[in-house]
Amino acid sequence: MELILKNVKKKDLPVLKSLAKSLGFEIEKEEKPYNPEFVKEILEAEQSIKDGKGVKIKLEDLWK
Repeated sequence: MELILKNVKKKDLPVLKSLAKSLGFEIEKEEKPYNPEFVKEILEAEQSIKDGKGVKIKLEDLWK
């Protein structure tokens, strides 16, 4: 059987790990990396803003 815990607070993680270990459970941490194309797109967008290629929009014009 497989059990997945979501939204675990950092402060509770050591307690859960200790409990699982004492009960003989196997613990696996699965990292799900971001899509590389998405990361590339975000990094390019950040760089273009640093290079002054961004567009400024007034807050009151945002919803027009």
